[in-house]
This record gives sequence, structure tokens and C-alpha cells, in this order.
Amino acid sequence: MPMMVIGLKKCQSTEHIFLPSRNAVWTSPDPSPQCCGGRSGKARLVLPTCLLTFCLFFINPGGGEKARRLHTSRGKLLPRERIDRLLDPGTPFLEFSQFAAYELYGKEEVPAGGILTGIGRVSGVECVIVANDATVKGGTYFPITVKKHLRAQEIAQQNHLPCIYLVDSGGANLPRQADVFPDRDHFGRIFYNQARLSSEGIAQIAVVMGSCTAGGAYVPAMADESIIVRKQGTIFLGGPPLVKAATGEEVSAEDLGGADLHCKKSGVTDHYALDDNHALHLARKTVRNLNYRKNIEVTTEPTEAPLYPADELYGIVGGNLKRNFDVREVIARIVDGSKFDEFKAFYGDTLVTGFSRIFGYPVGIIGNNGVLFSESAKKGTHFIELCCQRNIPLIFLQNITGFMVGREYEAGGIAKDGAKMVTAVACANVPKITVIIGGSYGAGNYGMCGRAYRWKWPLLDTQHL
Repeated sequence: MPMMVIGLKKCQSTEHIFLPSRNAVWTSPDPSPQCCGGRSGKARLVLPTCLLTFCLFFINPGGGEKARRLHTSRGKLLPRERIDRLLDPGTPFLEFSQFAAYELYGKEEVPAGGILTGIGRVSGVECVIVANDATVKGGTYFPITVKKHLRAQEIAQQNHLPCIYLVDSGGANLPRQADVFPDRDHFGRIFYNQARLSSEGIAQIAVVMGSCTAGGAYVPAMADESIIVRKQGTIFLGGPPLVKAATGEEVSAEDLGGADLHCKKSGVTDHYALDDNHALHLARKTVRNLNYRKNIEVTTEPTEAPLYPADELYGIVGGNLKRNFDVREVIARIVDGSKFDEFKAFYGDTLVTGFSRIFGYPVGIIGNNGVLFSESAKKGTHFIELCCQRNIPLIFLQNITGFMVGREYEAGGIAKDGAKMVTAVACANVPKITVIIGGSYGAGNYGMCGRAYRWKWPLLDTQHL
């Protein structure tokens, strides 16, 4: 079947040209200011969007004003400044888990979990960047900090991306050490992952730009290459107070584990930096020497903008979870040229599946148009298997109330059909990205690649009933 341009209902107040096709959908999107002159649909979704933006206004700076002033007075760059200067000019930074720790510890604020993680381009190479934020509780590791660090390493392993650690941490947060140290996926897992990643040929680069204490000292020690900043970076298993208590020896932090010691005597670090900017320059040079080549195993095409404005999504999706909309309306506003080659269009129609492209890359899209029946689950399973055979990434547009219930459907084997879909999702070895565009309930969350299946971008409501 040839690639079709999705035909959508025309907004009566603006001059849109909608190309008709067999796949035309005739839903009635909530009006938005850009689309139909109204405000109700957009307002319901813009409000939470504005609230998220408002929250980020307080999260992004990191610690309080006093902590930031103290940090910069020592000649240090703030963590976001470090990342910005590390990246290739003009390239984006895909940040992970910006809302980590938000209102998690009551009155104890830990913006972004005290650590910044994400993917950025360094010397032309996509890298996972992990940067401690010393303005937040001295960069110490809370339980959520560990979880966020481990998540970044997992993404690096899945995508075979080099890791760059911008280290400036006081180690574990001692009042919460019972939830930081002992378990399998706690603090020690960071070093396990680092060793495994290095053994798999995934470069590990550490830039010590501040404290690196106790177990945290293993981050630069286990790195393939490490950089340390003069009179700022320190690496030691036990700091001066602990040394004095244990041995009676009085020693400064610089003499105990500074750049001169580790570059000239111990050999723990490989490169000597004069300041933060010099250290980031050395990190860029190190990445350039990795001899890293990105293997693209897919065919790409020139990027096309969708035919329909993305801001109309506010009116289409809206904020009312009880209101139905055709997921093709969403697809038409996110894929190249609004072109969507639908698969099994007339079978299991509560699940929409098909092939398209985003920024020139091929993708398989699976979107909900209602409750999942046996036919829908079979269709989804078949499509997932096709994408795996062809090495095509999967994008799930999740708006799901679950699988259909009742005697008729149980007798028809919906439990088995649903299990096959869940199995297909779990075993799919291609990249999977989930975007929640409505509700997400019950076992439908699992069949539509919920959070247990790696990437997920939450938008509205997630519940397990």
C-alpha cells in the first residue's frame, strides 16, 4: 500500500489544505486559539504545561542563591554552564529526569535530584553526560540521585554511547545512607556499571572539578581517562577529618588528594587542568581521540515538516481524559510531511499501527484509539515483530483504558492475546519510546510499553487499577 498523506478535518477559521485519503479522520478537535479561535481545548492543556515550565524555572538553577554564589566564588562554573561549554556550539542537550526528587523529600529540596544527566554532542560524538550539582547539598547522593545516575548509565549501555562524568560530589548523603549503600541497585551499582561499560568498549571519561570523596573516588579511578582541576579537584577515600580521626595525621585536602598529587605521584588521573574551562577543553580533546564512528543501520531521508501546526495538538489532545479523539490527528502533527503508511487499517481498529518518518528516520507508530480487544492485541504483536525484523524504532502513543473485559472476551482468549503483545513489547530489541497522550490504566500500560519497558515521556495521567 503506498504512503498516504493523512486527511484531517479542516479548521473552518484558517486556510488549511487537507489532502483527502482513505485514512481521513473526521474527529472534532477542541478549539484552540491557533486553530478555531476558541480557548477551551488549549487552555486545559496549556495550564499544566505552563505549570511544568514554571516548576523548571525553580529547578534549573539548582541550589539556592547562597550556594550558587559560594560555588562561583571558588572559580567554578555552575553545572549547567559546564555542560553548555562541553557541548559542541549550537547543539542541543537532551536532559533526563528534570523533575527527579520534586517534592519527594518533603521540605528538603533536591532540585533535579542533585545531578544533571542527558545526551549531548561532544566533538561530534553523542555522549551521555552525568554532572553532579554541588550547589545542591554539596552534590551528595540521595537515593533518587543514585537512581538517576544508574538510569543514565543504562541508556549509555543500550545505545553504546560514551560517558562523561563531571564530578563534584561529597559522596553519599549520610543521613540517608541506609537507602543509598546496601542494595543491588544502590550506590555500588554505579561502579559495577562503569566497569561493565568500559569492558564493552563504551568509553568512560571522568572530569574531577570538585570533591570526589569515599566511594565516589572510584568514578575517576575506574574511568578510561580522567582529568582533574588544579586546586579544585580532590580525590580521596577518606577526607582530612577522617584521616585525623583514624591516624592523627593533619593534612590539607589538596595535599591529600589534589591535582599535583594524582597527576605527578599517584597516577590516578591522566590530565592536569588549570581551571574548569581548561578541563572541559581537555574532555573534548579526549572524546575526539576515541576513534568513535557512529554506525547508522537505517535509511534516512530529507526531513519534512508536518503539514499541520504542532500547536494544534493542544486542542486535539486537550485536558479532558473522558473525551475521545482519533490518534491519527496526533500522528499527522508529529511525522514528516504528515505521511503515514497504515498497517492493517481495517482490522483491530482500536489500535492504529503504521510506518512513518520523523526527522528523516523510519519509525513504527502504535497508537490507541480505544480499549484493546484480542484483534487489536494480535495486530500490535504482528506489527512489533515486523519492526524488529526491519530494525525500525517503535513509538507508542499511549491513551489506554486497558484490555476489554467480560465473559465473551475471556472465552475468546483475550488474556493470551494480551500476553503475546506484552511479550512482543518486552522482547523487542529496537529502540522504544512511549509518549502518554491521555490516560494509562491497568495492563494496557504494559501492552503499550509502560515505564517498565524503558523510555517513557509522561504527559497526563498514569494509574494502575
